[in-house]
Amino acid sequence: MASTAAGKQRIPKVAKVKNKAPAEVQITAEQLLREAKERELELLPPPPKQKITDAEELNDYKLKKRKLIIFHINKQLCCFISAFCSAAFRARSIYERALDVEHRNITLWLKYAEMEMKNRQVNHARNIWDRAITILPRVNQFWYKYTYMEEMLGNVAGCRQVFERWMEWEPDEQAWHSYINFELRYKEVDKARTIYERYILFFMHLKNWIKYARFEEKHGYIAHSRKVYERAVEFFGEEHVDENLFVAFARFEETQKEFERVRVIYKYALDRIPKHQAQQLFKNYTMFEKKFGDRRGIEDVIVSKRRFQYEEEVKANPHNYDAWFDYLRLVESDAEPDTVREVYERAIANIPPIQEKRHWRRYIYLWINYALYEELEVKDVERTRQVYLACLELIPHKKFTFAKIWLLSAQFEIRQKNLQGARKIMGMAIGKCPKNKLLKGYIELELQLREFDRCRKLYEKYLEFSPENCTTWIKFAELETILGDIERARAIFELAIGQPRLDMPEVLWKSYIDFEIEQEEFGNTRNLYKRLLQRTQHVKVWISYAKFELSVDCPDRLQKCRQIYEEANKSMRNCEEKEERLMLIESWRDFEKEFGSDSTSERVRKLLPEKVKKRRKLTAEDGSDAGWEEYYDYIFPEDAANQPNLKLLAMAKMWKRQQIENEDSFISSNTSHGCADLMH
Repeated sequence: MASTAAGKQRIPKVAKVKNKAPAEVQITAEQLLREAKERELELLPPPPKQKITDAEELNDYKLKKRKLIIFHINKQLCCFISAFCSAAFRARSIYERALDVEHRNITLWLKYAEMEMKNRQVNHARNIWDRAITILPRVNQFWYKYTYMEEMLGNVAGCRQVFERWMEWEPDEQAWHSYINFELRYKEVDKARTIYERYILFFMHLKNWIKYARFEEKHGYIAHSRKVYERAVEFFGEEHVDENLFVAFARFEETQKEFERVRVIYKYALDRIPKHQAQQLFKNYTMFEKKFGDRRGIEDVIVSKRRFQYEEEVKANPHNYDAWFDYLRLVESDAEPDTVREVYERAIANIPPIQEKRHWRRYIYLWINYALYEELEVKDVERTRQVYLACLELIPHKKFTFAKIWLLSAQFEIRQKNLQGARKIMGMAIGKCPKNKLLKGYIELELQLREFDRCRKLYEKYLEFSPENCTTWIKFAELETILGDIERARAIFELAIGQPRLDMPEVLWKSYIDFEIEQEEFGNTRNLYKRLLQRTQHVKVWISYAKFELSVDCPDRLQKCRQIYEEANKSMRNCEEKEERLMLIESWRDFEKEFGSDSTSERVRKLLPEKVKKRRKLTAEDGSDAGWEEYYDYIFPEDAANQPNLKLLAMAKMWKRQQIENEDSFISSNTSHGCADLMH
């Protein structure tokens, strides 16, 4: 029934708004605030001024203000300004109540402790500082205030105890410095040193080690300061080394007049620090040598700087062999053998990545220089031999080899009077990788030793390996000639010219001919020339043949020489190279001028050709027309095919000569006669 009755209750009707259009004048919030300001609706009249005349009124006023402040604190606990204002009345209880609410407020703790200190409540202040550093140990301001208070009170032990508590929390560097300065103020150097020892282990920065060393130096503990620097160098090692440490160390030693120590420190540092990180170090080292060093010291600085430059270059590109050569040249000029060997070992460890000879050419000279250095400078024979053997084992002889290494190794063994070892090396070289240079070097070696039988065997091996090498045949024949075995030398030449393929056959034939001329076997020489002319009709062969006949001391030598020239001219009539034929006739002409008569000279002169300018059509590679070019051709009088052309040319020259002679008179008539003659 109750629910039914409630359902039957009528809902009040909402008044219907007929005009829903916006008002003509709109009122904004800004307008409302401006009108309130103008009318001063929120301003309250100031309270009336009250004059206190006796103590009772003053107590009433204080009670009233206290109640008002407590009301505000209870109303808004985060606002501590009211609490600070009432500190003059019941400060401690108010601070405690405030700390119960906001114990992490730093300002509140500071004000509370300062209030106690102002009122000389030392124990209360200590209690407050203890509570503060216990609750907020990372707030350095509490610790600074606490230690300052204890020090001002003269409680040194208590202050030290506070510092120790603080250090357990591993504060920042400034806190450690404050502790150290505190101990120094009371002349406790040993305790300050102990603090420094702990400090450099917590903050392992280079500057802290330097500060520690300077602390020892400042208080006159030179040995301790030097030991700190040495510990720092050992502690940071070569991986984390810094030039500032060595600069500070060197300056310390410089102030102690330990100049040799300074020099050693700089050199040690320069050997371990990269160049781009040691600019200041170089600068200080140079200044030091200029002030305290001699000329040798300054040169050492320059050498060290160059050594660093080369180190950077070879580190950037280990296969830059030119940089290694420069570096090694520098080290060899002024370094111990062990140091030079170390650099050489580092250099030869950079083997070319590709097994191609062009990549190994520069690299192999590192080994050569290494071996020469060991032999000539260090005079270590056994190590030199090891260097050569290691190099020969490293080279891939199946793909390529270096004859220079084999020869140098063999020559080294000869210098050590180990002839058997040298021959063993050369035999191994020829067996593994026969090469022209190797065989030549081995033959020269045996020639110097006057082992001619071995030379013959080597020449035979050489010719089996390279039968087309004309130089080898010639050298072999020359050897036999020197030894007086003429028939053997001639047989070698015969074998040589009988080879189907030769690299320089003209040199071989010339050597054979010169050999026969030297032996005065002119019949053999003529036969050689005839055999050679059967193979080639080169103009130089004919000229050489003619000069040979001229050089032979016999009555009919001129006739034989002239006969050879005539045979050569006949054989070269069909030669396409007209310049060669011209060369032959010019040589013949010179011969007749010197040894012949006027008639023979005139006869040869008539054989000289006419030089004629001609044109011929050019064709490009693709077959298209490339234009015309002019060239000079030679027309020989003996050539029957060219006789009509020669006759026409002679008539044209005659006509032109007549024109020049008669150009002053009867030009037109002579021209007509010349044309008529030309027509006939």
